[in-house]
Amino acid sequence: MRGLVIKNTGSWYTVLTDDGQLIDCKVKGNFRLKGIRSTNPVAVGDRVSIVTNPEGTAFITDIEDRRNYIIRKSINLSKQSHIIAANVDQAFLVVTVNYPQTSTTFIDRFLASAEAYRVPVILIFNKTDLLSPEEKHYQEMMIRLYETIGYTCQAISATTGEGVDLLRPMLEGKVTLLSGNSGVGKSTLINNLVPGVNLRTAEISDAHNTGQHTTTFSEMIPYGEGGWVVDTPGIKGFGTFDMEPEELTSYFREIFQFSKDCRFSNCTHTHEPGCAVLKALEDHYIAESRYQSYLSMLEDKDDGKYRAAY
Repeated sequence: MRGLVIKNTGSWYTVLTDDGQLIDCKVKGNFRLKGIRSTNPVAVGDRVSIVTNPEGTAFITDIEDRRNYIIRKSINLSKQSHIIAANVDQAFLVVTVNYPQTSTTFIDRFLASAEAYRVPVILIFNKTDLLSPEEKHYQEMMIRLYETIGYTCQAISATTGEGVDLLRPMLEGKVTLLSGNSGVGKSTLINNLVPGVNLRTAEISDAHNTGQHTTTFSEMIPYGEGGWVVDTPGIKGFGTFDMEPEELTSYFREIFQFSKDCRFSNCTHTHEPGCAVLKALEDHYIAESRYQSYLSMLEDKDDGKYRAAY
């Protein structure tokens, strides 16, 4: 029997079979993906084969080849990865200028990982209703920066509903991953987009201006005709996984564009003479924040450590 993994609670997986049944499944034996050391060998969005047993549950025995996936380094096990979701058409990265503040490093790491695995990203700037005039100006600057690079951005308030209707057509018929830091309002947004789903939400901690985890597992929620919204737990840092330093340039669109004019084909864009990227940075064609994110990811490669992106 074949089906789609629509929920992962850590030890159990809920599979929607091709004939419409919902079956709770476990992974059979010492199941590991070829070539990927992952904390979760099966991910939400995977197409799988299952074998049922008399108790009404089943074992997952095989995973179909993935079209793509979003992956990050496991926080506790630096040599392993954690697959956030598989076989997605796009990702909505929900970010906030404040309450809590999403760092540009986090955004850039997510975007680079999505580029590496061919997942289009739309940046959703939430909580616009809470922003001061100065914060609104900063948000406009960030939107201008990412739109110039080529990313679609949308400012919304999931609480008041401002801008949310503009997202609905983007979700039709697609599998859309929602991701972001804890507290940015993913659950509130899903509650607004999918009436009746009633996901739990929590207040932001005043003491630290940080979010609390309200979603503790990944789940696919049906949207319209043939669409799915993939709800995932909030993530604090985004450690990049399985990227070679020489590949990194191509995951930053604007750096890649200028790198073609570097004097040396193996230029790291850190110190080399005739580096077109450093010249573009000096001339403000590349944002300082983006370049710093690139350097922080190069550092990951140097020391092999997980770095939380605050």
